[in-house]
Amino acid sequence: MRSIGITGGVGAGKSTVLSYLEKEYHAYLVVADELAKELEQPGHACYDELVKAFGTEILTAEGLLDKKAFAALIFSDESALQRANGIIHPAVKADILRQMQEQNDAGTEIFVVEAALLIEENYDKILDELWYIYAEESVRMKRLADSRGYTEEKSRSIMRQQKTDAEFRSCCRYIIDNSGGSWETQAQIDAILKGTR
Repeated sequence: MRSIGITGGVGAGKSTVLSYLEKEYHAYLVVADELAKELEQPGHACYDELVKAFGTEILTAEGLLDKKAFAALIFSDESALQRANGIIHPAVKADILRQMQEQNDAGTEIFVVEAALLIEENYDKILDELWYIYAEESVRMKRLADSRGYTEEKSRSIMRQQKTDAEFRSCCRYIIDNSGGSWETQAQIDAILKGTR
């Protein structure tokens, strides 16, 4: 089984790459953000740990994680953010490793993980290769304005918090330029997976 990590800045078009890999190559996909949300639900790996660390004020009346209250708490306090990450990130990685083993045993050929912190969380140690999805800044700005309604200021503020282009490039085996049309992106993916690049 070939395991691939997909990363890149906001607005680079990672989801476009994921959907092509799933549709054309029947890749098994794990989106780390979605998995984290699942693990924060009652009965899952992170829920009890988060309640123990932050108290019941992060819960709704129904006992679910109150995303707004939780975000307000961790993004206003660096130590709280680090504590939350210390609970969530290892649980996500452990679940990804579990799914990798399951899919490998099931004969899956391509296993793909998309995560914002792929590099920071050392996913290069557990995956075969990392791919950096690149797009020109102007293209990313337009995508974020069109798809999420972000102002230029908001987009730039998010981009400033992420790794630089050079940092992404230095950590990833393959770079896919997703600035142009979808067929250009698909051709690059095909070349990598067919070993012609």
